[in-house]
Amino acid sequence: MAKFGELISSGIPVLIDFYADWDENSDVAHNILRDVAAALGDKAKVIKIDIDKNETLANALRIKGNPTFIIYKEGEMKWRQSGNQDANTLISLVQQYV
Repeated sequence: MAKFGELISSGIPVLIDFYADWDENSDVAHNILRDVAAALGDKAKVIKIDIDKNETLANALRIKGNPTFIIYKEGEMKWRQSGNQDANTLISLVQQYV
């Protein structure tokens, strides 16, 4: 959890995708996130966290839906949504906090 605190305390926005490998949409979401990361470049971080491998963190954040996207900036949660999102929506959301 200490590493997570360091991760989200960045001065640039951090988009996190909480996902599970067993989800059939995982590959689609991975491609979308790759597009989002490419579009944002060094203006934001885009990170995927497997909820099965990080169960304590997922429980602490009350991650129930899969996927769940969260945007943090300077340690503060700015936006959160469960369910699939398209690349343009995620890019627009993150750019609000750049």
